Amino acid sequence: MRDFSEWAAEQMKDPDFKREYDALEEEFALLTSLARARNRAGLTQEELAQRMGTTQSVVARLESGRSKPSTRTLERYAKATGTKLRITLEAAE
Repeated sequence: MRDFSEWAAEQMKDPDFKREYDALEEEFALLTSLARARNRAGLTQEELAQRMGTTQSVVARLESGRSKPSTRTLERYAKATGTKLRITLEAAE
């Protein structure tokens, strides 16, 4: 059985797959940032949800990418994890 990295390397040879994968880069970066902030704060999803005044399932959806969070939601997430939200616009490459 192949591992994920072997499968991904093979898929990246397909230009259509690579284009779609690259298009999701910023979304993956956000999801990674959310999970890292919660882990650094030493919180479970349930504990974070309580701090945010929401439910664990909402936090799970945020961290999985199944929902597109508003800026207000990201601000609440940042405050609950003791982090600072920073949104930047950068020149397109």
